[in-house]
Amino acid sequence: MPSNACVWRAISDYVPTGIEANMTKNTTTSLDAATPIVIVGHVDHGKSTLIGRLLHDTDNLQEGKVAQIIESSKKRGLKIEWSFLLDSLQIERDQGVTVDSTRIPFNLAGREYVIVDAPGHRQFLRNMITGAADAEAAVLVVDASEGAREQTRRHAMLLHLIGIRHIIVLLNKVDLLDFDQAKIEAVQHDVTDLLTRLDLKAAVFVPASARDGDNIAARSERMPWYTGPTLTEALVAVPSPASRAELALRLPVQDVYRFGDKRYVAGRIERGRVRVGDTVVIGTQKTPARIASIEGWHTAPQVSAYAGQSVAVTLEPDVIPDRGDLLHHRETAPVEASRVRTRLFWLRQEPLRVGESFRLRLATAEHAVTVTAIESVVNLDDLTENPGEEVPPEGFAQIILSASENIQFDPFTPGTTDGRGVLVDRQQRIVGGAPLVGAAEIAPGEKVIHPSASHVSVQDREQVKGHKGAVFWLTGLSGAGKTTLARAAENRLFAAGVDVTVLDGDTLRAGLCSDLGFSEADRTENVRRAAEVARILRDAGQVVLVTLISPLKSDRELAARIIGEGFAEIFVDAGLDVCEQRDPKGLYAAARAGKISSFTGIDAPYEAPQSPALRVETGAQAVDAAAGELVSFVEAAVRADAGQRKRG
Repeated sequence: MPSNACVWRAISDYVPTGIEANMTKNTTTSLDAATPIVIVGHVDHGKSTLIGRLLHDTDNLQEGKVAQIIESSKKRGLKIEWSFLLDSLQIERDQGVTVDSTRIPFNLAGREYVIVDAPGHRQFLRNMITGAADAEAAVLVVDASEGAREQTRRHAMLLHLIGIRHIIVLLNKVDLLDFDQAKIEAVQHDVTDLLTRLDLKAAVFVPASARDGDNIAARSERMPWYTGPTLTEALVAVPSPASRAELALRLPVQDVYRFGDKRYVAGRIERGRVRVGDTVVIGTQKTPARIASIEGWHTAPQVSAYAGQSVAVTLEPDVIPDRGDLLHHRETAPVEASRVRTRLFWLRQEPLRVGESFRLRLATAEHAVTVTAIESVVNLDDLTENPGEEVPPEGFAQIILSASENIQFDPFTPGTTDGRGVLVDRQQRIVGGAPLVGAAEIAPGEKVIHPSASHVSVQDREQVKGHKGAVFWLTGLSGAGKTTLARAAENRLFAAGVDVTVLDGDTLRAGLCSDLGFSEADRTENVRRAAEVARILRDAGQVVLVTLISPLKSDRELAARIIGEGFAEIFVDAGLDVCEQRDPKGLYAAARAGKISSFTGIDAPYEAPQSPALRVETGAQAVDAAAGELVSFVEAAVRADAGQRKRG
């Protein structure tokens, strides 16, 4: 057995902490064995109040908790505020919204549940991805006095994409409608219509007042016309999840540890069973190995283990799996493909376009992927799916991701962890929920592109270089001094230890873009190529100064989209009279003489930036002063965080 307890802390089963550990009387509840129920709804429709009341009315609170709620409510001049049970962070109490997903062990009629309180406010929807993805059923909370709102539609769409099929709709705050049956049934009709358009059907509608407890755990005397179940009765009727232990084995490798002469492969069994003596196949390398032992912490070695358990196994022969490898039985292999189709819930505030690259996190594995197709985009107004060239901010879509190596996965199944992927950007931020629905076939005539990603992380590059990678796009008229300014700044930045490159327009046209002319289409292509090269250099940790006239606003916007984070537009500002007087290349004279057509500033437009990141007036100051201004701006932008990390 390992002598280092850190191994076992790293792979130990989840133990509730904080609010979760303090909430319930039954501290032995296993979150692995419990039925997960996610509670979603528009902000202020009463999710947290509902959960607080539910825990109280079903005797799932520790003694003294109600007294604390009453005291907290009195201090704020409120009646008893059940939501204070959940909104444990000060920011939540101050702003009145739930900002994170809280998982609460909960016992009802002898059955174990995990209630997931998922945030409803628009800016916190990313936290709902992890909260709702493994739920067996959902409670959709709708304020009966307001009806379905934007977040109601978004949450219903997410339930559709994730694949949750058992939905309980709680029509909350019916006391504001005076418990009027006709008004409540009108709201029920509207919500039914919304769900129908998403191919969803509510198992039951429960009219309730969470604050007063009507139809939560006890039948309301104020709605004698309602004969359906209470919320607790509806929860008891949720089908039990199928046993994960009976499915094909999936053991994602979390890490590999060595103590003495033994190597321990650690991970959590996501599905299936494993026994000592079993032959398993390791990852895409498909190396077979025998399970020599299943180790325990403060226990004798085990003969077998099953879904939900965290284990450390030893293998014969002593092969070394990588983190993210799947251990599985040969006869029940997962899907393996380098192109996968995924449902996407896009979280970024900018659109997603074909060609963007991310890291796909899937269990303990990470894969570099590129968006190679957007198959359909959901219109949230009418919930229809249509072809699209981009996914709007916080939009829903079906897309295809391509990787340079095969990805092993099981297609997403409701109520399971199968295929639960998320997309992560260069800064390790989650930008999308991406459950994988299957392998994507190559269409006839389709370009098959599998970009490879560096194994050197952005953070590692920043740590070594002492600065971030970024692109500074210098635009201005011919003769404004873009190249002169960039070269002067390059000298100073390099002397200061900045890894800097200048991409000059003429230099690019002498080589990479030598096949292009000066038509509008060719100029756009010139910008596109320059932006793609700049992005590659930025990803390698370099500071890139691009000097292109790039006269059209649309072309510069194209460059900004391609480069993404770290793009800054610099307006090198010198008036036409100054540029024409300088005329270092004799181009203005040639254009005036009719020898050059479509020349920017003479017979072709220049669309000056309206709000550039920096405006450098090269017509009114010397090169040294202008270069100093640019250098100061660049250093402030690229050293803000990286330098601190290096010093730390």
